[in-house]
Amino acid sequence: MRHARSIAVAAAGFSTFVNLYTPQAILPLLAEQFHVSLPQTSLSITVSLLAVALVAPFAGGISDRLGRKRLIVAAAFAVIVPTLLIATSTSLPALLLWRFLQGLLLPFIFAVTVAYIGDECDGPEAIRVTGLYTSGTIVGGFSGRFLAGVVADLAGWRMAFAALAALTGLGALIVAALLPSEVRFRPMAGGARATFRAMLGHLENRRLVATCVVGFGLLFGLVALFTFVNFRLAAPPYNLRPAQLGAVFTVYLCGAVATPLATRLAARLGRVRTLLAALAIGICGIGLTLLAPLAAIVAGLALACMGLFVAQTLSLSFIGVAARQARSAAVGLYVTVYYLGGALGGVAPIWLWHRFGWPGVAALVALAMAGMGGVAARSWRI
Repeated sequence: MRHARSIAVAAAGFSTFVNLYTPQAILPLLAEQFHVSLPQTSLSITVSLLAVALVAPFAGGISDRLGRKRLIVAAAFAVIVPTLLIATSTSLPALLLWRFLQGLLLPFIFAVTVAYIGDECDGPEAIRVTGLYTSGTIVGGFSGRFLAGVVADLAGWRMAFAALAALTGLGALIVAALLPSEVRFRPMAGGARATFRAMLGHLENRRLVATCVVGFGLLFGLVALFTFVNFRLAAPPYNLRPAQLGAVFTVYLCGAVATPLATRLAARLGRVRTLLAALAIGICGIGLTLLAPLAAIVAGLALACMGLFVAQTLSLSFIGVAARQARSAAVGLYVTVYYLGGALGGVAPIWLWHRFGWPGVAALVALAMAGMGGVAARSWRI
């Protein structure tokens, strides 16, 4: 049962993130297709993240009353529809509409999956399973971008989204077949009022609010980093094509390797020390991206990925520690703030990009990571 659950949880993470950031690898193609500027294409990331932020609290509240598995499975199959519709887009606004709809469905997969882990797993087991979930999200994030880039080069960007719809369907089948039904779940009575009261209670929980702030900075940094580095690498002197830009996201797999190792380290040294070490590695990686050689940029991105994904796992696993009740609502609050950070990460650095180029964006991301470390060090002590 434990092995089946682990595979299913990883598949749930994969099914979400194979879709969420896909356009990052083909932003130059979309700009050419729809005759818009490169910064405008970053809206294809922002709208999905905004949709996720809007729905996440409601996904948690619905799950707290109805249960976990049924919502995860239903959403995993439903997201196939807007993924296919993206491929029919004839304008950037149409693509943004379907991306927004895609984002509305995704919280019912990942927010509820995190709550499922919090219900069914305790202590080191919760950290281990969260690490597997995070590994699934990392592999999904890499696969979506890499596949989009390669297929777009071979058969066009529309076929890329059709291929992603097929991958999403495979992930949904695995979740439906292998995820055990919840055992410890107890429905929250009281309907919407109870959910609202739970949210207000969570807002008074300083450690949970601090964890949300850490989450905000995490996705802000990740989206800013990988959106604007694509603009840099698509321009001279690098002139990378979509397939090559997709291949850059191989660095995500470094995060998938580092995360399980870091979760074992966290069980020995504690979350805070492990988090600070991970963020320090990530900041060093951002420094490497300031160098001119492509190999140095890729190595820097790999280190930044390792730091950010380890920090993500540690913050997700801390939600269950900080919030002892209404965990889905707590996850929903975290996810809302997390994805607001991501939405801002796609647009906030635009001025810095135009004024200072990549060094301005890199400095902003490094400052965000340092700030996360300070917040966690102050608030995560138990």
